[in-house]
Amino acid sequence: MKKNIFFIFLAALILSGSCSSAPKKPAEIVVLRRQAEQELDLGNKAVVHGQYNNALLLLTEAKRKAVSVDDVSLVIRTSLSYGNLLLSMNRINEAFAEWDSAIAEAQRFGNTELLSVSRIFRAKGSLLTGRDTARNVLDLTIREQANIVKDRYYIAFSWQVRGLALRALESYTEAENSIRRGLEIHEKDRYLEDASYDWYIIASIRSLAGNYSGAIQALEEAIAIDRRIENSWGLAASWKALGDVYTKMGRSNEAASAHARSKAITEAAN
Repeated sequence: MKKNIFFIFLAALILSGSCSSAPKKPAEIVVLRRQAEQELDLGNKAVVHGQYNNALLLLTEAKRKAVSVDDVSLVIRTSLSYGNLLLSMNRINEAFAEWDSAIAEAQRFGNTELLSVSRIFRAKGSLLTGRDTARNVLDLTIREQANIVKDRYYIAFSWQVRGLALRALESYTEAENSIRRGLEIHEKDRYLEDASYDWYIIASIRSLAGNYSGAIQALEEAIAIDRRIENSWGLAASWKALGDVYTKMGRSNEAASAHARSKAITEAAN
């Protein structure tokens, strides 16, 4: 009898010890969400690098994972980036369908910040495709920008769209100031692909204003960043723009050299 009591007591101790050392179950599982976030980031970078086929694969998969785990924020953000990609591929109606879907999703779940972001994405598309006037886009951007307070990336994006609208309205000083507000965030947070694009836009603003030497300086900034991040698409675009500025200045030899360099980069990068 004493032996039985001893073995029962020993078994209880072993069982108690095994339970206390067992790992606690996680409060939530975020594997797919983390993968989707990584694919979203890589997809956005691929768009800026002009790698549209790669971006299409990444963003399609990111959106699939976002939908599969019913993460509202991820679904909206992947739709926004997917629409941006489709616009770059000249699939305009599909791009607007993605942005409209993001707007509807944000409205459904009462996400004020992402609703404003979605509307600004759509406004940028309307500006670039001529579907809406620059004045309407500017007014909408200013109105919706007040709701974007948490996500620094989207704050920078809203300043960029505001700058593009002001450029179209020929308010060149205000346009550059707006782009620079976004540039400060992009440089500080190391969104280098976006910083390069900011300098490219600043160059276009200065060129339109007749400030050709300032445009050259801005393009040199863009080229320096694109070299650091090996952005062949950005390099080719900036060298072509540099050639265009030199042409406006009547510096034909330098224009021909810049255009030739742009073509060489494009061909080498295929």
